[in-house]
Amino acid sequence: MAAFEFTALDRAGKQSKGLIEGDTAKHVRQLLRERKLVPIDVTEVADRSAGRDRSLTIRRGMSASELALVTRQLASLSQSGLPLEEALLAVSQQNDTPRTKSILLGVRGKVMEGHTLADGLAEFPQAFPELYRATVAAGEQSGHLDVVLERLADYTEARQELRQRISNAMIYPIALVTFAIGIIAFMLATVVPKIVGVFQNSSAELPALTRGLIAVSDFLRDYWLPLVIVIAAIIWGIRHLLKKEGPRRRYHQILLSLPLTAKLVRGINTARFTRTFSILSGSGVPVLEGMKISAEVIENLPMRDAVMEASLRVREGGSIAKSLGTSKLFPPMVIHMIASGEAGGRLEEMLGRSAAGMEREVDGLIATLLGILQPLLVVLMGLVVLMIVFAILLPIFEINNLIA
Repeated sequence: MAAFEFTALDRAGKQSKGLIEGDTAKHVRQLLRERKLVPIDVTEVADRSAGRDRSLTIRRGMSASELALVTRQLASLSQSGLPLEEALLAVSQQNDTPRTKSILLGVRGKVMEGHTLADGLAEFPQAFPELYRATVAAGEQSGHLDVVLERLADYTEARQELRQRISNAMIYPIALVTFAIGIIAFMLATVVPKIVGVFQNSSAELPALTRGLIAVSDFLRDYWLPLVIVIAAIIWGIRHLLKKEGPRRRYHQILLSLPLTAKLVRGINTARFTRTFSILSGSGVPVLEGMKISAEVIENLPMRDAVMEASLRVREGGSIAKSLGTSKLFPPMVIHMIASGEAGGRLEEMLGRSAAGMEREVDGLIATLLGILQPLLVVLMGLVVLMIVFAILLPIFEINNLIA
């Protein structure tokens, strides 16, 4: 049985949408009529995911947190001995998100037709990345799908936790900068003109700092809308430019050359690569295929290219450690641990240790950068406010001197 999305009308003429399982579209229409519904549109979930007119729910796939939860539930049910199609049905019923439920029922439909789980997942590439599908395929071939799903659940949860830690670490600095810019702009546009306007009517020449503050305040009041439009256009232009491979590659190369960002970028991408390569190796995926799939999780293009070039050297008979070390982009400790794993036949274990070590190092780097950034932002805000206060007080001091 396959999963179908339907649109139908009830007796009152009210439109309803939902999911239903059936052998064919004709069978589904018959089931809808038995429910006293008039079918308008019936589309198989898998077909819709592959077509141009696929629905928004299918096109968006699943979020990282949803994928981690679904994988953990599937792993638990598989280890309990529940048949795969029943496990997929149970997980879909447990999930309240229509998008996720549609995808899981579509996968279940393919499995019930006799396809493998990996083939069913391949119908929804937006939800299940190549790494996920290759690992599941290797688990099915080895007959240890439950173990592989458990490893995948650990991997997806660990990757989601790493993303969450990085996102949470950036919330406070971004909120602080946004709040500071908003407060300072509000002061310059509304409060400062009323205070400084008192001194503009005097015949005495205002200090340079006060004149500069008045000029900035007048500019913000007169041109705030064009300024916002220009800033938004610049941000949009940069984001559009970085979608092109050439500019994005140069930008990533710059990140690798800057002292503050180089270590962090290398650490994050190395942790992703080694963690992914570890789970693929442990699941029985061939080394060359594992390296190519692991390269896809690396966001930095020069580092991704280095892994792809290393896979070519490995194909020619070279070792993984030496092939990766040629690029000088990966930490020496990771290269040595991979070499030790190759020599001792413990590649999966050494990759896992490397990933854990790099994740701890990334956490430490983020904590250090935030420890420096947060006080620095506070000091910069204080300096800006101090300049505004001095610009207001200087004319008062000069008037007092004249009176004295």
